[in-house]
Amino acid sequence: MTKTAATRPRKTRPPVAAASPWANAPDREQQREAKRQAVLQAAAQLFNERGFHATSLDDIAARLNVSKPTLYYYVKNKDEILLQCVSQGLEMTLEGIEASRAAGGNAVDQLRACMQAYTDIVVQPFGMCLIRVGDEEVPEPSRTELRRMKSEIDQAFRRLVAQGVEEGSLQPCDPKMTAFVIAGALSWIGRWYQPGGDYTPEQIAQQCIDTLCGGVLRRVEALAVAAAPKTPRRSRRSSSAPLAGN
Repeated sequence: MTKTAATRPRKTRPPVAAASPWANAPDREQQREAKRQAVLQAAAQLFNERGFHATSLDDIAARLNVSKPTLYYYVKNKDEILLQCVSQGLEMTLEGIEASRAAGGNAVDQLRACMQAYTDIVVQPFGMCLIRVGDEEVPEPSRTELRRMKSEIDQAFRRLVAQGVEEGSLQPCDPKMTAFVIAGALSWIGRWYQPGGDYTPEQIAQQCIDTLCGGVLRRVEALAVAAAPKTPRRSRRSSSAPLAGN
């Protein structure tokens, strides 16, 4: 006797697990880090626009369209925000310089690449914050560590200048003073640069690096050529040919 549909046992399906509204641990950590970076970016932009002391946590929260208490999930206070902004500016600069040197080439090639990397950073919010606000407002012992990182950048430029002099590709000079001039000139871009200006960051970097490497004086060789007396053109008629009528 066959079982009817009414008496046939039903096959049960395993229950479908409800999707959790909470992300797993790695996702939560990524989301938190992304939001923390957003806080730092907004803070760096405001520090650059208004100055460190004139910027409050309320200003940062307003820029992000969040409440002030929300910020405390990601940072402790304004001093910590500044420390993180300046630290990231320095870390980005060191990483860019190291990558440029690792690419190889002679001393001048590496020096130009390092100058390019340096300029790329000082027109970005964290690099600009490093230049415009600096480490003076950062309490110890963090200030000492930041200055140690700055010294690494300075030493990298000094080594490349000294190497260039040794190779003969750079004029004899004091590597310390030359490194100060290079870093000082490129750092100042971070103070006067304004996004949306007449020049793009790429154009600014190219012109500044060319000026630092080539100087502003005309080359002695070019001046000598320009000052040399002009040789008169010879007449098409040969000087040995008899003049008409002779």
